[in-house]
Amino acid sequence: MHKVLIVDDDQESRNLLCEVLEANGYTVDAVADGSAAREALTRDCDQRIIIADLQMPNETGLDLLRNLRQQNMKHDLILMSSFFSGRAREAAQELGAYALLDKPFRLSELLQAVAELAAKKPVEISS
Repeated sequence: MHKVLIVDDDQESRNLLCEVLEANGYTVDAVADGSAAREALTRDCDQRIIIADLQMPNETGLDLLRNLRQQNMKHDLILMSSFFSGRAREAAQELGAYALLDKPFRLSELLQAVAELAAKKPVEISS
């Protein structure tokens, strides 16, 4: 089954998202900020889907996405926030965020986005 990494500084949100995703058959790990997310991804590169909050202390969801792209890591990222400025939306789209979810969002919206990403086939490179 697909592995999902949740990155959110709010413990209650992390717990809820973990519970919902696990109940829907996903393997889930959760951390509190972007730097912890990068450490988790270094340890377990099978986590292809990342769900991150935009606003977090130390390293935002956009910072995380930017760092992943600079390292040429092709993880699929869903960003969530209670407020996306026009600049943040544009930056997220330019960096290749799969979806931007406005809080509060329906859990069905999140599950739909994760299911779409899980159904994607990895790009195969032929030599």
